[in-house]
Amino acid sequence: MRATFDARLVNDPFGDPGVYVDFKFERRALLFDLGDNAALAPRHLLRLTHAFVSHTHMDHFIGFDRLVRICVGRHAAIRLFGPQGFVDQVERRLAAYTWDRVDRYDVELVLEATEVDAAGRTRSARFRTRTGFAREPQPAGRVEDGVLVDETSFRVRCALLDHRTPCLGFALEEKTHVNVWKNRLAEMGLEVGPWVGELKALALAGAGDDRPVRAWWRRGDGVHERTLTFGALRPALELVPGQRIAYVTDVVFHDDNVQRIARLARGADLLFIESVFLDADVAHATQKQHLTAGQAGTIARLAGARNVVPFHFSPRYAERGAALRAELEAAFRGGEREFSDAAQGLAAEPAALTEVKHAAGPGQ
Repeated sequence: MRATFDARLVNDPFGDPGVYVDFKFERRALLFDLGDNAALAPRHLLRLTHAFVSHTHMDHFIGFDRLVRICVGRHAAIRLFGPQGFVDQVERRLAAYTWDRVDRYDVELVLEATEVDAAGRTRSARFRTRTGFAREPQPAGRVEDGVLVDETSFRVRCALLDHRTPCLGFALEEKTHVNVWKNRLAEMGLEVGPWVGELKALALAGAGDDRPVRAWWRRGDGVHERTLTFGALRPALELVPGQRIAYVTDVVFHDDNVQRIARLARGADLLFIESVFLDADVAHATQKQHLTAGQAGTIARLAGARNVVPFHFSPRYAERGAALRAELEAAFRGGEREFSDAAQGLAAEPAALTEVKHAAGPGQ
């Protein structure tokens, strides 16, 4: 299966957390966390349609200003998501600047910020360049099964986690992946081209067999075109389970967090998970409300993740990144560790949002 998402860390594992997900067959991208994003070129940020912020400690939110600076006058809309209090924080960041000229731009930038509280309720507000980013409250709502975004081809879920302050973990799920067999198209006398994207969209939408499809492509001798029914093209298509990517950072290792993360990341093709400290420093990790590499690897194993990418390494291990990776890998591949019965008996349904006490607590 050719992957739909190209997901990668924004920075090296010692840098600010963040994962950039590019859609290979669409002109769009998603971003998980808004830390230092100088490694992303403006063209990458201009592809964003959504940004998901785990929490607003500085190393997860400082890049918001650069995002806005690049997008003003050049990008139409971005939806932002974060934990309780997020909308007020977005408003305050925008209010720190003078916006007396932005109403003159031809392209209006619209930011829609949504926060999720412990009961799954949402509060949203819109901020537009033409009003100087004045806050415009939007209708309240709530998330069902943690679903923040639900589009035709993908959804994004969240789980509320504990970092002494509310912190969101995220999972990106491709609903169904459509494979197009080029050899079968060739047998029909067809070639691939931009029309294949429409064909995939029709497959995902459940098009009827009599739906006409315009197949067209360019060769050296010009444009070639044929019209066929969707039913005639169906043998060239294969629908398979979609790609799944999870992102988890800044959490303490306790039973409730373990259960929630494992449910959120269940069966992930790729799990990005913080691995801040070595197991030898587990007491310090607990105090700082972060995971050790061994704890991260164990959670990945419990979740049944296929691949795991560690990040958010503490600078105290500046010359020992390989040790963190090795410790995670050993736990992920099956090292025996202690778990409560609750963690071992994870339920199949997504984690519900429940109460988490508020307090500050950054630091590594």
